Amino acid sequence: MFILRKIYCRTFQTVFRAALPFLPYRRPKIIPSVADIVDVCHKEKIARVMIVTDKGIRRLGLTDFLEKTLTEHKIAYCIYSRTVANPTIWNVEEARRLYLRTGAQAIIAFGGGSSMDCAKAAGARIVKPKQSVSQMRGILKVHKKLPLLIAVPTTAGTGSETTLAAVITDSKKHHKYPINDFSLIPRYAVLDYHETLGLPPDLTATTGMDALTHAVEAYIGRSTTKETRKMAEEAVRLVARHLRAAYEDGQDKRARKGMLRAAYYAGAAFTKSYVGYVHAVAHSLGGQYKIPHGLANAVTLPVVLRLYGPACEKRLAKLARKAGIIKGRMNSHDAAQHFIDWIQELNDHMGIPRHFQRIRPEDIPTMARHADKEGNPLYPVPVLMDRRELEKIYHILRTRKESGHGY
Repeated sequence: MFILRKIYCRTFQTVFRAALPFLPYRRPKIIPSVADIVDVCHKEKIARVMIVTDKGIRRLGLTDFLEKTLTEHKIAYCIYSRTVANPTIWNVEEARRLYLRTGAQAIIAFGGGSSMDCAKAAGARIVKPKQSVSQMRGILKVHKKLPLLIAVPTTAGTGSETTLAAVITDSKKHHKYPINDFSLIPRYAVLDYHETLGLPPDLTATTGMDALTHAVEAYIGRSTTKETRKMAEEAVRLVARHLRAAYEDGQDKRARKGMLRAAYYAGAAFTKSYVGYVHAVAHSLGGQYKIPHGLANAVTLPVVLRLYGPACEKRLAKLARKAGIIKGRMNSHDAAQHFIDWIQELNDHMGIPRHFQRIRPEDIPTMARHADKEGNPLYPVPVLMDRRELEKIYHILRTRKESGHGY
């Protein structure tokens, strides 16, 4: 990256970090059970809600208890269940129209990160009808208070129930981008591990690695605080303790509860300290090839950490020690490498591929350009990379075949 652009990026990040204590960050109020949603509705004088979810969630009957509870307490509801894995502008607009047509007063986002992203963006469009989704991309473009938003995570990974971000795909341009605004943070988050019981092993694996990615990127960036470091450490510790167990036994209540907490802490950490190029690359892969975000993060994380090299070794080593990944004495270089190896071994154990066969060389410059635009100057990464340097990541992801399997 050219020296003047580096100076600009680091100056931007320094100013943003200095402003952190003065920005209106907040955490959602925690609700321990889905049954408690009706109390919130009564307290907020809500008589009609819109549930935003996806077809898979409905097919599994996961919303049945919520629907039954709302009906018993005479709270009317409508359901938008057409959200796709990488929610599109079309999803957002269709959900917005349903909300307005039915006279809903609040939104319940029920599902994984996709449902929450769709619900957040729909809420933003409801309060800003003259501003398109694409005009909201970037930082602080919403400004208005959303309708009451309650998030019910059914996966333990995205942390969307606590973040200020919504990631939306422009399916016409094959481009995925984040919308970031404090108003997108849900007012309430339902951390009910019962909603995650029985989650399929592949989703358990990729959403769990998504949470790990959030914690690691928040920790090694240059905008960390004492608070976010502590949350990231706790998130990684919980992932190390519970992810394998949750993957191997979908009914393991202790593991499910631990992973739900891990996702929440990781989400809270990166909401303040941001992520890095792993996310920028993952978003471009999702936009171009519809690769699920958690999967893209999981495969990309060890690749980017190795490319960062010495710039993040001390922090990775400290994180590994704090989270209990390594024990005994080990220098920072060896500890960092051990931590990255642990990430790769975790991926391998859960059947996550090491490369993406579908990446086409001709698409790489466009994806790298999108990642560059998303990451620079916003993400406070250990090592700055421009479009040309980011292209290397995609080439590694396309050809990395040590494990003999790809996606």
